[in-house]
Amino acid sequence: MDILIKEIINKERLRQENTLTLIPSENHTSSAVLEVVGSCLSDKYAEGYPHKRYYQGNAVMDELEEYVQMRAREIFDLEWVNVQPYSGSPANLAVYLAVLSPGEKVLGLNLSSGGHLTHGHDVSITGKWFKSFKFGLDTKGFIDYEQMERVILEERPKLVVVGSTSYPWRIDWEKVGKITSDNSCILLADISHTAGLIAGKTLLSPSPFVDVVMTTTHKTLRGPRGAILGVTKRGMTKDSELAKKIEKAVFPGLQGGPHMNTIAGIGQALYEVGDEGYKEYCERVLSNAIVLSGELKRRGFVVWGTDTHLMVVDVGVGKGREVAKELEKVGVVVNANTIPGDKGTPLNPSGIRIGTPAITTRGLGEEEMKIIAEVIDHSVNRGANNDLLDKITTLCKKYPVIR
Repeated sequence: MDILIKEIINKERLRQENTLTLIPSENHTSSAVLEVVGSCLSDKYAEGYPHKRYYQGNAVMDELEEYVQMRAREIFDLEWVNVQPYSGSPANLAVYLAVLSPGEKVLGLNLSSGGHLTHGHDVSITGKWFKSFKFGLDTKGFIDYEQMERVILEERPKLVVVGSTSYPWRIDWEKVGKITSDNSCILLADISHTAGLIAGKTLLSPSPFVDVVMTTTHKTLRGPRGAILGVTKRGMTKDSELAKKIEKAVFPGLQGGPHMNTIAGIGQALYEVGDEGYKEYCERVLSNAIVLSGELKRRGFVVWGTDTHLMVVDVGVGKGREVAKELEKVGVVVNANTIPGDKGTPLNPSGIRIGTPAITTRGLGEEEMKIIAEVIDHSVNRGANNDLLDKITTLCKKYPVIR
């Protein structure tokens, strides 16, 4: 191995070991997932789909992909599945390409309310190629379902995207499904953040109430960086050609040969959903988040959330990035994030986003959440110091990243 690359990998391994990852979109994969992703499967070009490849020598790849598809269909209650998307953003774009023509209307959650760039925002191709409308939050900080319904009735978007990157509450999928059931729009559920919790049956699955499901595979699901697209029974009923349209949008519409090593890693992560203790892990992710949120509120912070795995914390106008850097000095890794009604800017927002998936994987529990809240409080209000670093270092040593 290139000695420099080996050194860099070791530096990153040590960084992960010696800090606590509280970015809710990050997690620690198992040694089995890492082994599969680094296997000889990365050598094979498998452009096309099972039994419809453009290269010879793909009988084994066909078996692998069909096996992973089967696991994903069963876990997420889907009629059809595609496991080839390289990541969440192109997976969402594939749905746009499948059901919309340029200039047609799409509805999604505002970025400042917790939505994702690929839900029709101006800086994304999903907002440049399509006419985008938004819904936001009500006065209590929850999704404004009445506004969502009103915009749907007024604008008649052809695609409605519901999901988030920093909305900290459970989405009422039944209500969303009812709002869109009498309209001709396709309803896409982006469950990238909550897929693992849904797989563990800790959160309600959207599948009975939506048409298409998209999820990344690395967040709460603890797999490699890839994505899954699925069509539900409702989606098939609404458009019997929907699966075929999305399949063609993924390939050849947006990408070439799939990364079979990543697909195998997704399969391993889905296999681990059945492990004894996976459901308990999901429950502890939620309980840790609720305790951490409560501790921060008790210390005077304005916190959005939570009854899921993440929360957004107000740290002062435009101070999110500054606070994130200060926390990293003591071994706590978070990301700067906008808050509802943010008076800061996207580059200098007023909040930080915190999640508990990765630290729960390491084994931290509710008592440790109190220590983390103390460290965050002190760092934000009085600055980083060696005593705070020592507290986090002690936790890191007590709860190592197990590979």
